[in-house]
Amino acid sequence: MKISIVTVCYNSESTIMDTINSFASQSHVSKEHLVIDGESTDATSKIIHENMSNIAYFISETDEGLYSAMNKGIQKATGDIIGILNSDDFFHNQDVLTEVARTFEESPKVDIVCGGVELVHPSDLQSPLRAYSPSYFKPWMIRFGIMPPHPAVFIRKSAYNRVGGYKQKYSIAADFDMLTRLIILENVDYTLIDSILVRMRTGGLSNSGLRSLILGTKEICASLRENGIYSNFLMVLVRMPFKFITQTVKISSLFGKHPR
Repeated sequence: MKISIVTVCYNSESTIMDTINSFASQSHVSKEHLVIDGESTDATSKIIHENMSNIAYFISETDEGLYSAMNKGIQKATGDIIGILNSDDFFHNQDVLTEVARTFEESPKVDIVCGGVELVHPSDLQSPLRAYSPSYFKPWMIRFGIMPPHPAVFIRKSAYNRVGGYKQKYSIAADFDMLTRLIILENVDYTLIDSILVRMRTGGLSNSGLRSLILGTKEICASLRENGIYSNFLMVLVRMPFKFITQTVKISSLFGKHPR
């Protein structure tokens, strides 16, 4: 089972090497890494060119935003399964793709596999600050803007082909909209892996302050309306205290595994 990993980057010279090495070290043999660069002005392209032995496809050109670049990568991917690994994220260990492939192989009808995510500070990549576990997720939660953590979501390319790409009119919540279309409208089968698959540096687009929170909430509400699911702004805001509670519970259970 071939797994394609799409990485979208722009001026990522300080982090892209970690992402490339993380993919290259994966024990799963049948894999490919596609890197879509938004015409970076720093050393990102130079670093990528120096590591092309580990990269199946690379393009650097202007695009229409994050989700436009993701769509480019998905269209070029030749794998059975596609994952998105952001340019400041990295896999939790070298066997992540092996675990993902095994899960799909054991469940042939499953179109989505979701795992957990840890957030780390850029100055300390080994000590998790917070963790998102997918074990809590139920489809009815989408009405409240709650979804599995997208960086640890792996989707069959055939499922992407059925619903189309990420909608570029959303600047933050196109990943939410994608999972809404797959899980609610298409009613695809999914399964949850209750283990950490990806580590994310803090400070990303979707968790960068009040402005992003408000914009993300508005876009989630717009997606729900477009997909015929009743909700409202206040209902979607419920996801914030819920995320805080689930993160707190999860991270308290990790202290024994990850000494600070």
